[in-house]
Amino acid sequence: MTTTTTAVTATATDRPAERTGARTPEAAELIGGARERIDALDDRIIGLVQERIAVSAVIQEARISSGGRRVNLSREMEILSHYRDALGAPGTSLAMTLLELSRGRA
Repeated sequence: MTTTTTAVTATATDRPAERTGARTPEAAELIGGARERIDALDDRIIGLVQERIAVSAVIQEARISSGGRRVNLSREMEILSHYRDALGAPGTSLAMTLLELSRGRA
């Protein structure tokens, strides 16, 4: 009687921990789906930030062409407060980043 063994090559999906940190295929599948959702949300967030930058440029142009300053510090403080109230201390950092992106070039 001859016994034959077949080598099985493991793929990334056979080893869920390598891509997701999960220890079971079920958890890996759940994590994979959730990551796809996060990627889609990130794409939407990036699009919204780009839209915010464009709207801010329109506001700045109108303000400057009417003799005003490029930046309205009291408005920026309102935005910082809004984000802090909604998201806590990290919201302030996020708002600062958005403001920096939206200010354009001096």
